[in-house]
Amino acid sequence: MRYELAGLGSRFLALAADVALQLLVVLAVVLALLFYGLVTGAHATKVAPAEQKLGQAILIAIGVIAGFVLFFGYFIVFELLWNGQSPGKRLLGLRVIRDAGFPIDAGASCIRNVVRIVEAGFGFYVFSGIVMLASGENKRLGDIAAGTIVVRDSAMAIPTLAALTADEAGSDDGLDRDDRVLIESYLARRASLDRAASGDIAAAIAARIRPKLRASFHYLDDASLIEHIARSRG
Repeated sequence: MRYELAGLGSRFLALAADVALQLLVVLAVVLALLFYGLVTGAHATKVAPAEQKLGQAILIAIGVIAGFVLFFGYFIVFELLWNGQSPGKRLLGLRVIRDAGFPIDAGASCIRNVVRIVEAGFGFYVFSGIVMLASGENKRLGDIAAGTIVVRDSAMAIPTLAALTADEAGSDDGLDRDDRVLIESYLARRASLDRAASGDIAAAIAARIRPKLRASFHYLDDASLIEHIARSRG
């Protein structure tokens, strides 16, 4: 299996897009809290000082947890929901997969994004960029620890109807689509037919397809020939 590895530039742009989205969420939350504080400020004098301190402590704890979840859980959640893609990676057409080509799992996603916490402390991923440049697979520390790579997400081309028709018409045994439909219909109904009727139908089908085959198969009787053709295309 071959993949086109994502380069340092595209991965940085994907990260920048993700961080921008995270900052927008933070800004929206801060503005909402400020608005809430302005609305409820007039009633603050009615709350006891102890209750105010408790409320502030709870808000700080919630803020710390929410910040951690937003900046690091964000990537884990999206990578699992979107099969290795965050919004930034989807925008840039990138995807995280495991080294063997399998989809990323929860364990690998958690490892690579927990290591992200350490990487973010080194000059906002500057050290990670150096590691990627030194890696033959453009891996940052999180990828090395989790056994993952980031690749470009390229879709397979969808074959046209003409190509499918040509494939059926030019099969290696010389039979066309109608012949195959006839064979499949016979095999599907054979169990419900009596022996004589089954033999007659098999003889008729064999008489139709034998002249088209590129091999004679003279050593096979009619029913065995039909079964052989069906198995060879299964």
